[in-house]
Amino acid sequence: MTISTTEKSFFDLHISGLGYLNRIREVKPKKGDAFLACDIAALNGPSDDASYVRFDTRVSGSEAQHLVRRCIDAVEAEKKVMIGFRLGDLWTDTFTYSKGKRAGEQGVSLKARLLFISWIKVDGKQVYKAETKSTDTGDHEAQTTATSVAPLSQEEPEPSTPATEAAANTSVSAVAESF
Repeated sequence: MTISTTEKSFFDLHISGLGYLNRIREVKPKKGDAFLACDIAALNGPSDDASYVRFDTRVSGSEAQHLVRRCIDAVEAEKKVMIGFRLGDLWTDTFTYSKGKRAGEQGVSLKARLLFISWIKVDGKQVYKAETKSTDTGDHEAQTTATSVAPLSQEEPEPSTPATEAAANTSVSAVAESF
């Protein structure tokens, strides 16, 4: 007797970029479980004339939820919270404006799941950076693993060498969890 199992495979479409974190909120739908959501105003275009693309995101994964929740106070204090991010499962949602000069007009919202946060800066000061670890498969990309928060100096860090990165990763592991 032969038993065959069919595993589903998926094609992932991920969006990565940097942008400003806004409107962090707990959404409680009429049906289903409550979830954490936020908006990201992602930078797009030339650096000297960037435009913004707004994503309305559902925060997925415990690490991303933890990091976004820690940014609530800074966002509510209207500080500039910039993040490096990865989104997945992009889709569009149409809606009708209910107030303002566009009341009654149709609008489109880009929705996605916030999967990963690689770094966070609050008012230009880096307060979080995910640790990276090279893969053993010869892949040129670094695979991101467990994350820590490290207080950083006011100046931007100088480019590091593999030896200084190894030392930094060791010290980052011992740093406290808050910023």
